[in-house]
Parts: sequence; C-alpha cells; structure tokens
Amino acid sequence: MKKDFLIAAAVLLAVGCGSQKSSDETATADFKWQIDRFDDIKVLRYQVPDFDSLSLKQKELVYYLSQAALCGRDILYDQKFKLNLPIRKTLEAIYVSYNGDKSDPRFLEFEKYLKKVWFANGIHHHYSNDKFVPGFDVAYFDSLVNATPSLKDSGELIAQIKPAIFDPELYKSTTDQRAGIDMVVSSANNYYDGVTQVEAEAFYASLTDTTDPEPVMIGLNSRLVKRDGVIKEEVWRVGGVYSPAIEKIVYWLEKAAGVAENEKQKAVIESLVSYYKSGDLKEFDRYSILWLEDGDSQVDFVNGFIESYGDPLGYKGAWEANVNFKNIEATKRTEILSANAQWFEDNSPIDTIYKKEKVKGVSAKVITVAQLGGDCYPATPIGINLPNSDWIRRDHGSKSVTIQNITYAYNEVAEGNGFMEEFTLREEDREAARKFGALAGDLHTDMHECLGHGSGKLAPGVRGDELKNYGSTLEEARADLFALYHLGDAKLVELGIVPESGVVKAGYYNAIFNGLMGQLTRIEPGKDLAEAHMRDRQLIAKWCYEKGREQNVIELVKENGKTYVVINDYAKLRGLFGELLKEVQRIKSEGDFEACRDLIEGYGVKVDRELHKEVLERFAKLDIAPYSGFVNPVFTPVIENGKIVDVTISYPDNYVEQMLDYSKNYSFL
Repeated sequence: MKKDFLIAAAVLLAVGCGSQKSSDETATADFKWQIDRFDDIKVLRYQVPDFDSLSLKQKELVYYLSQAALCGRDILYDQKFKLNLPIRKTLEAIYVSYNGDKSDPRFLEFEKYLKKVWFANGIHHHYSNDKFVPGFDVAYFDSLVNATPSLKDSGELIAQIKPAIFDPELYKSTTDQRAGIDMVVSSANNYYDGVTQVEAEAFYASLTDTTDPEPVMIGLNSRLVKRDGVIKEEVWRVGGVYSPAIEKIVYWLEKAAGVAENEKQKAVIESLVSYYKSGDLKEFDRYSILWLEDGDSQVDFVNGFIESYGDPLGYKGAWEANVNFKNIEATKRTEILSANAQWFEDNSPIDTIYKKEKVKGVSAKVITVAQLGGDCYPATPIGINLPNSDWIRRDHGSKSVTIQNITYAYNEVAEGNGFMEEFTLREEDREAARKFGALAGDLHTDMHECLGHGSGKLAPGVRGDELKNYGSTLEEARADLFALYHLGDAKLVELGIVPESGVVKAGYYNAIFNGLMGQLTRIEPGKDLAEAHMRDRQLIAKWCYEKGREQNVIELVKENGKTYVVINDYAKLRGLFGELLKEVQRIKSEGDFEACRDLIEGYGVKVDRELHKEVLERFAKLDIAPYSGFVNPVFTPVIENGKIVDVTISYPDNYVEQMLDYSKNYSFL
C-alpha cells in the first residue's frame, strides 16, 4: 500500500510528544478540541485554518467535493460486513425513539455500543478489526426492539442480526490474516461471497497478464462471488453494486467540475466520473495519472475505492474520501524534500540495482483537510501517498501529502496527559520529545510519504503483488525505514529542515518505543498484532533491538519494577535501520514471499505477554483513550437570487447529532 494510515502513530504522537505550534495555525485558546469520549475512543474536532482566504469559486468547490465525500458512507459499512447497515439502522431506530430511563446502565451500554458502531463504520473495531461485544444482553436488546414502533414488523431481520451482534464466535474479524488459515472464508468482510481463498487467488491469477507493462489493479472495485457454481465479479459502479450511493457521488462531482479551478482539474474530476459510470479500471488509471499531474490546483481531493488493507488478499479497495487545500507556508518544507528526491534515492543504503536511476514526478505538499469521508472518517490518516499502481508510480511518479491540521489537533489534546512522564526514563529523551517531537513526527510523515513509498524499483518481471497478504506490512516498513534512515542524515541540516540532532533523537526514540511498547496500549490481552502498520512498527523495533543487542544499541531497562526503552547509540541504530531497509527493499524488489513471511512472522506478529500486561496496567492509571477520531466541520452555502454568494464553515460539538444527521441525509443503500 502507498497510502499511509498512520492512525496509531498519530495517537502515539499525541500521547507521547510535546506540541509544537505552527505559525500558520489560527486555533483559538478556547476552542473545544475533545467533544466526546467512550470506551477506548475520544472524539475530537479539527479546525480548517485559512478557509475564509479561499476565493468564492474555491469555497464552492470545497462544498461540492465535501458533499460527494459524505455520500459514500453506506458503501464502507457494507464493504466491511454484510449486516453492518441493517444493524446500524436498527440501533438508530431504537435510539431515536427511546423514551425510557436514559440513565439506566443498560441503556448507557447500548448507547456506547452504537457510538462504537458509528466510529468503526460497523461492528468490528476500526483498527484491530476484531468484533466488539456489547455490554448489554439479548433480553435487554429484545425489550428495546419491542418498544420501538418502526421495528414492529422486523422479526426476520432481528433474528438475522442478533447472532451477529451477540455471538462472539461469529464473524470474529473483518480481516483475518493468521498464517495457515483460509483468509477469505475466515474474514467477515463483504468482499467475497461463496468463494475460498484458493478459488479467489486462482480467479485473479487467470486475469493476470505478466507481459502487460501497464497492468490494471485487478479486483479493486468489485465483489467476487460464486453463483450457481460460477465465480464472477460484481462491479461497484453506476448501474451496478452500490449504484444509488455512487449516483449521488457523481451528482456532486459533476457540480464540482463546473467550478473547477482550471481545465486540468476539471479533466481530473470528469475522468473520475467516467470511471464511476463505467467501472473500467483502465479509466481509473487514466484518472489517477491526471490527478497526479495536477499540481497547480490549490483545492484537491481523494474519492474512490483506494486502499486494500481490509482485504486479506490485498485486491479490494475500501471507499474513502478526503477534501483538502494546500497549506502554502508549510508546503515549503515538503517542496524541499521532493526537489531533492533523487539525492535521497542515490544515497539510500539499498542495493544499487534496486535504486531508481531517475526519480519521476515526486510531488509533496502539506494540506489542510476540510472534509473526511468513508474509510477516512471518523479515524483518519495523517499522511497520504498515491496512486497505488506500481507502473504509474514508475512512469509518472506519486503525490504525497502531510495533513497538518489533523496532527495539530492531536497535539493540542495531548498536552500534559502524563504519558511521557510515565513511560520515558531519561530526562534528555523527554526534553527532546517536548522540543522536537512534533517536528520529528511531521518530518517522518513527510519522508515516509514523499520519499519512502516512491523509492526503489522492482526487478524485471516482478509485478508487485507477489507478497500477497504480507505486502501491506512490508511496504509500510519499507517507507518507515527509508524515513528513519534519512531522518538521521546531515543532508536535512544542510537543507535547513532540521535545526539540530535533537530532532533525530526524538524521532528515533518514538519509533523504537512505539514499536516495542507504546502501541501495545491498543492491543487486548492475549492478542497478537494483526494490523499492517502495527506489525510494521514492531518488526522494525524488535529487529533492531535483537540485532543490536551485542553492542547494546537499544536497552529495555528495569527500574522500580517498570520497563523503559533506552537508546544508547543513535548512530549505530541508524546503521541498523539501513541494514533492514536494504533487506526489505530486496524482498520487495524480488517478490520474495518466503523471506517476507519469515521476517514479518518472526518479528512483527507475536506480542511479549508479560511486557504487554505491564504496559496495559501502567497505561490504565493514566486514563487516556488510546484512539482518536473526528467530527467534520459543516459547510453551508449562502444563496442569494439562486446563486451561491458565499460558503460558511461551522464546527459542530455533538458527535451523536452528526452521526444521526449523516444517517438521515446521506444514507442511500
């Protein structure tokens, strides 16, 4: 994958690093960032600085694109699990008509469950992919159903959804990638129906043309099903699966095309509309190239079936949307990096045969996000690098963004929560985090996206899909390692991006601490790591810890019964990052599945149970929610004489109201 869902990294940045405010931020001191908290989640707001500085045409464009971003919400629910939509609608019907005692502990548990369903876009945790179990029983649920008039004749539906909600053994994970199982049959997602993993892999192998220099991303926008013994694809397009929602997306995209900033951007939007109408993946590639090459427009967006993390086989794209505009001042940093992309490629520690002789089309910018949708909402990435197609990246390059107003919101909420004091032993490490943690985090994201994902090349004859279910983890590790290795390079000081070595120390410490300990705060006792980014981070940290043990590069120090991460030699650690990057790039370039599997299973999956137990106990005392997500701002057109004369922005402070509003006004399936 080339898009970086750094959700957990953002959480660690927020709970472990100091806030470094940017001069371009316009947040007010009394702005309420956190508006809700439940279970392991806090819900935040984000501001959209400089929206009022946009032209009327740009504001109107943001409004239309934002509407398109909201219209695909139901698609993601259905993609993640076939019963998510009827479950959500049933829960909402109960909630809005309930007139009983809302202080009843059972109702409070019901409300919490509904909030979790909204946050996760379904009944499985947004990050771990495991099904969460309600804190109320079947009898209470039945009483709520019986008291809801609109559910009077829904007996058959209720009988269908109750086992999905209450039976812990059914539909346990949306994406089950444990070694040695049928990952298609055991996963609860709605990307396959009636087919096995062997059948799915054989079907797509039959469609693969190894001689095609410009292969489409097969299976990206379809559901694979077996009907009457015949395996076929059901395509997500106008007139096909999800048509009612896609028609609404297209409606707003066509409105957006009418106010595009320039002809190039108009062509981008029109090509996306054409793809939605046809379902033709070659048209998606045409759109991706046009989108990539549009570097002049200030307003930008992502909309479509993009990331395949949720498919254990890595074919199917989850629907997502992001509307944004360029943060011109902050983009100067990423423009310096992209202008020097060839230098970083040439000085990478990987084998020369896997380096790009000429880095093409690398563009990077810092953005202000204006609206989130689908798989970007409520939990969102803090960095993006697209397109995902290897041949497009090879021939045309990639576009990278860092989402600064989101990381700023994380930092604002994190100040003074006690996490750093609890888990960091040395004052020098705490001081580096306070002074440079936010900058180190932003730089890591910049280089991960702008340089890491765009680096390296495949060996002749390698398509890029040979690593199968391990491909996403390895790709994220590759981009992380590229960023970490170069974060310690004097070139960044020469370019004026890094002021001093404290930035490197803050970045390296966070990477090792997060991989070995920090991210364990988000894992249930007894569980191993399943999510690609979590596996990537532990793989890097654990490999470096073990390979550097003889030279005591990294230490796990025990003091007063508590474990701490201590880095003793930052220069040698950078060398270890380089060694691992060299091997990871080789695996990627050669499509070495066995080596990839052994590396990830050996270092990235298994959790140290005793250390995990300790981390959870210490973290619980801090009373910090480990996950965060956002409500969206609301854009309202001001209309005079039938024309939009302005678009205003407001910041809602009620999570429940936004979710119910979206279900009422943007539910089309």
